[in-house]
Amino acid sequence: MKFTIERAVFLKTLSHVQSIVEKRNTIPVLSNVRLEALADGISFKATDMDTEITEITDAKISEQGATTAPAHMLYDIVRKLNDGSEVELVFPDEKGQLSISSGRSKFSLPTIAVEDFPVISGDKLPINFSMSCEDLKDVIDRTQFAASTEETRYYLNGLYIHAKTEGETKVLRTVATDGHRLACVESPLPQGAEKMSGVIIPRKTVAEIRKLLDDSDCQNIELSLSENKIRFVLKDITLTSKLIDGTYPDYERVIPTGNDKVLELSSKGLGAAVDRVSVVAERTRAIKLITSKNHIVITTSSPELGSALEELEATYDSDSLEVGYNFRYLLDILSVIKGDNVQLTFSDGTSPSIIRDTADSSAIYVLMPMRV
Repeated sequence: MKFTIERAVFLKTLSHVQSIVEKRNTIPVLSNVRLEALADGISFKATDMDTEITEITDAKISEQGATTAPAHMLYDIVRKLNDGSEVELVFPDEKGQLSISSGRSKFSLPTIAVEDFPVISGDKLPINFSMSCEDLKDVIDRTQFAASTEETRYYLNGLYIHAKTEGETKVLRTVATDGHRLACVESPLPQGAEKMSGVIIPRKTVAEIRKLLDDSDCQNIELSLSENKIRFVLKDITLTSKLIDGTYPDYERVIPTGNDKVLELSSKGLGAAVDRVSVVAERTRAIKLITSKNHIVITTSSPELGSALEELEATYDSDSLEVGYNFRYLLDILSVIKGDNVQLTFSDGTSPSIIRDTADSSAIYVLMPMRV
């Protein structure tokens, strides 16, 4: 195998594939990236046995062939090479290793045979549809923050996506919850997704595809699903992942239906006020929201750090109440509100609150109160 590739192209591709590779592996080959010089480009492949990424890039091919090399070390080497340089890779070199040279820099890295490299992406996935890349970005951004990070509740460690019929309207609904807050976002149901049952996409997969969307100028992304796998294809990149094997809870049961006390105010104003008060609430994370007619007070106190209070004008015409929140959870929700105003609805100070973007009816957020 012998090829020459532009350092910038090489680095961008390696940044994609090496992020799949775990820092510590009990199986040595999983620390490696698979490199294959084809007739029309270089194929890069990496996997952690749950997720696999393949990317094809342009290069000057002198000799076809394949090998594997340490992913993070290769990335660090290329990252530190000079901007604008070209990199030549040869395998095997005189030592039987992978030779990397650029200008006066030369490295030799140990390899593992390609026959030992596992592949998880060979299955056929029967459900196929496409989405706008911008739509998928938007759906991820408005939900992923609410996914759980607790491994004991593994079925909450990702995004739950399913087709839903609302009256005569069919939508793609994306849900995330960690038991403290819930994000539920609807988008138009893509053609071909009608028969999709509910699937749980792992949090790591969601984060990786979100980074790839940012790093690509794609217009549309192709999705394919089976009962246990999902595949994303955008241009020359294919990301395949196992789905979380578990039953997602009936999230609709935790969305309140009787919240009749309505508070509306500036989303930016509320976010800024909560952010300021949070300086004092950093340890406890607890803040209290007190409502009164056309007015709210946000307060917190700590024996060690003192107290803070913010007053804001608001539209509110119900009985006064006090609600405690984890300020981080509230700020996460406010950060994805697009409109000028946010609406909070309550039934009392101890029941879940509903938070909505007044400019966007496709999303609903539920936030559990916190005892303060």
